[in-house]
Amino acid sequence: MTIPGPHGADAGTAAISRDHLPYPVILAAAWSACLLLIAGGGWLLGQAVGRVSVILAPLAIAVLLAAMLRPLVDRIPTRVPRAAAALVVVVGLLVLIVGALAAVTTQLATGVPGMREKLSGGIDSALRWLEDGPLHLTADRLQEAVVQSRTWLEAHSDSVAAGAVQFGHTAVDAVAGLLICLVSLFFFLYHGEKLWEFFVRWLPRASRDHVDSAFRHGWRSLGAYTRTQLTVAAINAGGVGIGALVLGVPFVVPIVVVVFLASFVPIIGTLVAGLVPTVLALVDRGLVIAIAMLAIVVVVHQIESHLLQPILMGHAVALHPLAVIVVVTAGTYLFGVVGALFAVPVTALVNTVVRYLAAQGGRPGEGIVPERDEVSGPDSDDDEPAVPATAPADR
Repeated sequence: MTIPGPHGADAGTAAISRDHLPYPVILAAAWSACLLLIAGGGWLLGQAVGRVSVILAPLAIAVLLAAMLRPLVDRIPTRVPRAAAALVVVVGLLVLIVGALAAVTTQLATGVPGMREKLSGGIDSALRWLEDGPLHLTADRLQEAVVQSRTWLEAHSDSVAAGAVQFGHTAVDAVAGLLICLVSLFFFLYHGEKLWEFFVRWLPRASRDHVDSAFRHGWRSLGAYTRTQLTVAAINAGGVGIGALVLGVPFVVPIVVVVFLASFVPIIGTLVAGLVPTVLALVDRGLVIAIAMLAIVVVVHQIESHLLQPILMGHAVALHPLAVIVVVTAGTYLFGVVGALFAVPVTALVNTVVRYLAAQGGRPGEGIVPERDEVSGPDSDDDEPAVPATAPADR
């Protein structure tokens, strides 16, 4: 950088001395540049993930399921081929899913006709309340509102049709995602160790052992999270389901399934899913039972937030409840339902990996970043193991 002369001309090529820039300014500028680069890289990564979420979401679900089900495969006797063991676990999971869907479909098929009649009666009661209640809406005004609604639907018929087409695409994507998830889960359980060794070989030699150990710690943390969250979800679903059964709320099995699945979004999932049994209780049993059902949902949510999450999840992953709420909110805002589902496990994995690498980097002679002459690309040397000798063997 040149210094302008008194008349606008350059006085030469002398550089500005660092004495004119205080050290805090230089430090702040360096941190700002690093943070901008990190934020930009994160934004680009988020955009890329959003565009291929149809593929990445099933793969991510398969990773979570593999972390949860890997101990089952490892407990199968070694005389059984690992491919057969992985196939048995995947088929068992598929049978469990199909059984749950069959139970939900059966109860919906038998209960929807009666619910439709009660819903019609509830709508008639609501219309009578609008006429005789404090609003004093006349039949003419109600008919006018119906006509306006019909006119709006006719005017926006293209949007409604587009929504129906989008729903069809979503259904096709869901079926394709299920197939991708099941196939990926099988290979993660069968050849997970070999797949990980392949990726480790792309790292510099000096960093392989550290990164491999860090991600193995992260994998154990991810497995502990999935199994703990499975326990929490079962407790939440059982509590809400028993409450609905005692109060006589219809569709107990679908309620249990909805609450169980929603509970995989920690803290807020149960509360949101609890609206389903509350609305069903309001339609079928009346306001008093609906308030009682809502109270049960709140009690289950409080037990999860103040007992299950701090005790069970606190031992599984070192994440504060406030951090869980923040990452779930951010994930939902950025990536919708998929972000809400994966926000906590990804954060737990990253937290474990970063803490392990930071601890290793703080030891003398055990830095994570290799020297320039130690950097190498992927290789296939048979005489150099890609992972530590203590890595579990793959049968």
